This record gives sequence, structure tokens and C-alpha cells, in this order.
Amino acid sequence: MPEFMPFYGTALASGTISEIHGQEMPSESVRALVIQILFPFLLAGFGTVLAGMLLDVVQHWDVFRNVTEIFILVPPLLGLKGNLEMTLASRLSTAVNVGRFNSSSEKWNLITGNLALKQVQATVLGFLAALVASALGWILEEELIVNHVALLCCCSIVTAFTASLLQGIVMVGVIVGSKKVGVNPDNIATPTAASLGDIITLGLLAVISQGFFYCMEPYPYITYLVCVVFLCLTPMWVILSFRHSDSQKLLFSSWEPVITAMMISSLGGLILDRTITDPKLEGVVLYSPVINGVGGNLVSIQASRVATYLHFHCPLGELPDDAKGFYSPCHNFCTTGPNGRSAQVLLTLAIPGHLVFIYTIYLIQGSPDPPTAVFIFFYLAAAFTQVFLLLGIVDVMVHCLWKWGRDPDSFSIPYLTALADLLGTGFLTLCFLLMSLVT
Repeated sequence: MPEFMPFYGTALASGTISEIHGQEMPSESVRALVIQILFPFLLAGFGTVLAGMLLDVVQHWDVFRNVTEIFILVPPLLGLKGNLEMTLASRLSTAVNVGRFNSSSEKWNLITGNLALKQVQATVLGFLAALVASALGWILEEELIVNHVALLCCCSIVTAFTASLLQGIVMVGVIVGSKKVGVNPDNIATPTAASLGDIITLGLLAVISQGFFYCMEPYPYITYLVCVVFLCLTPMWVILSFRHSDSQKLLFSSWEPVITAMMISSLGGLILDRTITDPKLEGVVLYSPVINGVGGNLVSIQASRVATYLHFHCPLGELPDDAKGFYSPCHNFCTTGPNGRSAQVLLTLAIPGHLVFIYTIYLIQGSPDPPTAVFIFFYLAAAFTQVFLLLGIVDVMVHCLWKWGRDPDSFSIPYLTALADLLGTGFLTLCFLLMSLVT
């Protein structure tokens, strides 16, 4: 394989953007694109498979049976990989490719600032997600138990904080390592973040929530105390995020997309919560992390690549000639340009990828009966429709954000992964409802 020519990420300051605009965009063959995407895509998919199987087991734990609002928390907490980890991957990929890691002091200030920023966001988003889950549960059940609200807040904050810290450290290693081995970070960083994100976050949520649930009756004050301690740590992370100018700016400008994305994911969690008690929808819990995760992974790769293309072809705030005037969401599926090729490859990967994941679940579970043809048809139809819509939306969204002068990495990926959660859970629920009608 020829030596990798860097594909610049998309979290650039305006000065860096002007430096890149006007340079010739590196070429990349379809073969190289498939090879670089395939392994991290499968790795991330197997991570979602394990997350789905874990959720299928822990749904019967005491805390999940007694505090059902915790199911509403699952999509927004798993969505933190899109809100935080994938945007961190894009920012650090950019920094590596433009040479900002060449200076040791610049490198460590950038790493420290971005990790601290991520901890601030994780703490705040964990707290807000718990409040939203409590509010939605209150509306549906017409009952609010204060101790359950405290439990949700405590579990959500601790889970989000711990998962974010662990995955952030891993992502720093992945980004730096990809530079050393000459692999395009646009193709591997976001799926790699996703491969660990779901299983780590869900495992932490299950263990932490079960532990605090058992402590709640003998020591009711402990959940309140833990919440206060983690919230009081936030000013320290704010101070550390000021170590670098980029993270300092994002501390004030990055809240709109991540909070909006958390709200969208919570709607997916509401659908998930409603499926728990319906025997017709029994498989939704098992497969929802898979369909949501795969869709989010594929669309995040495309978002990063489209934004890279824009960096090379026009300054921030202006669109290339082929995107001016009427612009169809299906444009990329019909072109032979770099964005068209990647969209076609990603859409093509969706069906065989999901088939691999379906049969992986079947083999690991050791079920005596293989998946039925009816289930496979409806499931693949739901998954294909989700990915097709997302790849159409991403092209329009990234171009619009670019035209409005907003950083596509910090804004587009949170929205897109949240939409993947909502569309995935919705289509999957519809899949099982249709199956119940024809079988």
C-alpha cells in the first residue's frame, strides 16, 4: 500500500483552514478505502453485538426491573461516543495531520485541554440525561419517586464520567498510533471509538446502577453525596480545559449540538422503554445497540470525509460549485467523486455487515433455531433504510453547517449519531411489529 497522505480532519481553527484550502486533495483508491474501513467497522460492530447481548441480560436485573426509567438513559449514554468520543477523534486527527503534535508542549496542552473539556461535557450531559429520563418517566407513569431520580442522576453522572475518561485515554493512543503506522484517521478513528464505547458504557451503567440500587435503602444519602462530589469536580476540569485555545473556545460553543443530540437520543430511549413490557417486541432490546451503533459508525465516517473534502476545496462559509443551487440528498449515491465512492461503499457494507452481526449473536447465544427468513428480511430492510437516510442527511447537514461557518465535526457527528439512535430504534420496533402481523 502506498504511504498514507494525511486526510485532514475537520475541527480546525480558521487560520488552519486557510492553510489547507487550496492544497491538492490526496487521492485514495476504492480498494484502500474498503480495506481501511472494513476492519474497524467489523470491530465496532462486534462491540455493539456484545452491548446488545449484555443489555439483553441486565434488563432482568433488579435495578432495571424496579427503575424502568433507566432504559431511557441507555441511548443517550451510549450516544456519548458520538457526542464526545467521535468528535474528540476528529479533533485529534486534525491536530496530528497538520503537525500540531510535533511540538511536545503543544501536543500535551492539546491532549489535556480536550480530555478535560470532555469530562466537563460528560458530567453535564450525564446529569441532564438523568433529569430528562426522570421527566419522561414522570409524564408516562404520573409518579415521581425522588430517590429514583437521585439514583438515576448518580448512575448517569458516574457512568458518563468514567466511560468518557477511559475512552478518551484510549482514543489518544489510537490517533497517535494511526499517524505512526500511516493509516488515514478519518477511516479508523470514529469506528474504533465506537467499538469500545457501547460495551464499556453499558457495562459500567449496569454495575454502577445495581450497586447504588442495593445501597439506596440502607444508605439513602449516598447517591446525593456522589452527585454533589462529581458536580463539584467540574470547575477543576473547566480550568484544565483552558490549557489550550481550541478546547477553551469549544467550552463555550459546543453545547448546542451535544445537548440537542442527547434530547434526540432520549426519544429513542423512550421507545426502548415502552418495548420492555410488550412480548411482541422482545428482541428490540437485543438488537437496538447493533442497528443504532452500525448506523452511527457508518454515518460518522462519511461526515468526517465530506468535511475533509470541503476543507480542501473551499474556505469555511463557502460551498464548492457542485453543491451550489439545488442540492439533492441522493447526490452522493450517483457520483464518482471521493464522497460518492465512500457513500456507495458504506451503504454496500450495511447489508453484509448486519448479516455477520445477526449470525454472530445467534452463534454466541447458542440458540437451537437460526434467525428466520422473515426476521432477516424485515431487519435488513430497517437497517438499510436507516443507513440510506443517514447518508443522505449527512451530505446536506455537513454542507449546511459549512455554509453557516460552523465546525462540522463538533456539530454534525452528535446530531447524526443521535438520529441513528432514534431512526434505528424506531425502525427496529416497526420491524418487530410487522413480524408479529405476518407470523
